[in-house]
Amino acid sequence: MEGHSEMGLMGESFDTSNLLGRMRDDEYESRSGSDNFDGGSGDDQDAGDDQPHKKKKKYHRHTPQQIQELEAFFKECPHPDEKQRTDLSKKLGLENKQVKFWFQNRRTQMKTQLERHENMILRQENDKLRAENSVMKDALANPICNNCGGPAIPGQISLEEHQTRMENARLKDELNRICALANKFLGRPLSPLASPMALPPSNSGLELAIGRNGLGGSSNFGMPLPMGFDVGDGALGSSPAMSTMGARSPMGMMGNEIQLERSMLLDLALSAMNELIKMAQPDTSLWIKSSDGRNEVLNHDEYARLFSPYIGSKPAAGYVTEATRGTGVVSASSLGLVEILMDADQWSEMFSSMIASAATVEVLSSGTGGTRSGALQVMLAEVQLLSPLVPARQVSFLRFCKQHAEGLWAVVDVSVDIGRNVTNSHPLMSCRRLPSGCVIQDMPNGFSNITWVEHSQYDESVIHQLYRPLVSSGIGFGAQRWIATLLRQCDCLAILRSPQGPSEDPTAQAGRTNMMKLAQRMTECFCSGICASSACKWDILHIGNLADDMRIMARKIDDPTEAPGIVLSASTSVWMPVSRKRVFDFLRDENLRGEWDLLSKDGPMKEMLHIAKGQDRGNCVSILHSANSECNVLYLQESWSDASGSMVVYSPINMQALQMVMSCGDSSFVPLRPSGFAILPDGTSNNGDGSDGGGSCLLTVGLQMLPNGNHQSAKFTMESVDAVNNLISFTIQKVKDALGVA
Repeated sequence: MEGHSEMGLMGESFDTSNLLGRMRDDEYESRSGSDNFDGGSGDDQDAGDDQPHKKKKKYHRHTPQQIQELEAFFKECPHPDEKQRTDLSKKLGLENKQVKFWFQNRRTQMKTQLERHENMILRQENDKLRAENSVMKDALANPICNNCGGPAIPGQISLEEHQTRMENARLKDELNRICALANKFLGRPLSPLASPMALPPSNSGLELAIGRNGLGGSSNFGMPLPMGFDVGDGALGSSPAMSTMGARSPMGMMGNEIQLERSMLLDLALSAMNELIKMAQPDTSLWIKSSDGRNEVLNHDEYARLFSPYIGSKPAAGYVTEATRGTGVVSASSLGLVEILMDADQWSEMFSSMIASAATVEVLSSGTGGTRSGALQVMLAEVQLLSPLVPARQVSFLRFCKQHAEGLWAVVDVSVDIGRNVTNSHPLMSCRRLPSGCVIQDMPNGFSNITWVEHSQYDESVIHQLYRPLVSSGIGFGAQRWIATLLRQCDCLAILRSPQGPSEDPTAQAGRTNMMKLAQRMTECFCSGICASSACKWDILHIGNLADDMRIMARKIDDPTEAPGIVLSASTSVWMPVSRKRVFDFLRDENLRGEWDLLSKDGPMKEMLHIAKGQDRGNCVSILHSANSECNVLYLQESWSDASGSMVVYSPINMQALQMVMSCGDSSFVPLRPSGFAILPDGTSNNGDGSDGGGSCLLTVGLQMLPNGNHQSAKFTMESVDAVNNLISFTIQKVKDALGVA
């Protein structure tokens, strides 16, 4: 359509200053409000009926900017006087009668929509009353005594009173369900004494029709939809998964309750999208510079003025808020990034160091027109920070995707309490995700400009004091970490897809890819041994005299390719008065490995294979071999560093497994015992923005081993726990000694 074409002319740089206007234009196209004929409308057109040959009027379409201005004025004043219409016509370059007819058509359209909606409700209620009347007549024709079961004589209660009592009971039950749903999805407490038709208005500022947002159908947000109301193809009402929600709900929702839940979910998603777009604008007053001038912090007063404080479920008392925003240019298209974000498997693989687990619980809409625009789904994820001192964040949320113009997309998340909590023995951080997400715009060179917003509320009491500055600053879970990880992963994919040389054998390239997959599995296994989550198979051990900052876990080997037994994982985190870059360079240097690795027997290592994962040589996958003739050991090692942190992970590997992987064999059968290091900024030093320029960092050490070297043992002993505890303490001390840390 013409309006969409004009919105698509965005230019090369990212600019969201007019994005809200584009979103409203895309959300609402009214033929009676935006399409007019030059020269007349309404009664003026009827005046020319007696003309034998009336000339056909010229068709006129208002521009998106004109519609936006008219809609904004209509919200404030639906009945403008002559002076106001004159001012509008001059401002928008329209004739006075065009403005007059636009407002007439707009009022008529809104009245028609409201009347149609009310008529549908009245018809449904009429049918329901007829059915109830028929049931009552049948009951009165053959009254039965409840005590004796014989024919009964009508008592003193009149038919009208009896019917009123039944209706009151039905309405009270329906009202309680509506109040429960409103509290559940919108976080807006309702009194059961209030009218079910008086739900509080949505703060999304959207109009009546859902169809304006690419989801089809029509609904008055916050009000129950009539039973059997169709919300259009590809929309919420057509989802098979959604149609079964009533059967799973403990309230046994039927018909209009399901439609009410759909309406509330959609209202929540649209409100979140509206908030994300406003927070992503570069010139908004919602963000101010931090005291050191390096970062942006949320202007909480301005945020409270513009938005409802409780979108979604209300947080528990004592929660603290973190809000960050970041921008970056990534080597991927907007369509490719959107597809990754909307697919739980691709999303968790792209951010494997951040996401412990992710799953799509329910797809409410797969999008419209064969695209992801309008896609809405319920997801469950656990987001982790690489330290045993910070529990993983478990969140259930709506993810809503929308295309606002050609090459311009937005994906927003917002927490929703859907009663699908995962129960397990691992400690999880209680977290509430306020509207967060990203706005992605294509660039002419095949790259994309991305603006990321992270806004959460969490329980700070479960975080160790050592990591509270890092988390509260937004570096731990904030927008900068998501963008830094995305940049690093996109660079890695670009390098892997390009041949290393003009004459490279395709088999060699496939071998490199196979080795990368093995390294990724190794790193994911290492992260699982540090961060306890519901996706892990580890059991936390509470035995012995372990320090508060030490965690030891155990798991049974269930891989059929390995001998049965128990694997122990030990991890801890310490503060280091050394820069993150210095620690990373020391740990990944194969020539200095003998200074801290017991298996290398104080000797250096040689790099047999190097697979680059980025422009920096430190971002790579390597095969290391001991230079000491007495120690014949091979290591698979992956190391990377970005603005949010660094990691060095390694695992012993034998030559036979290495040759099989490089010859494109199945790498999933290679046993791994990963250990390594995660290095993060401490959130308090000069590197508060996550850069490498600071003088201190947080070092996490994780080791995995078989107790007593006995592969057949199905038990562990206190000696095994003490051994792994001593080993990790010894490794930390060796690193400190090598770096000159007291």
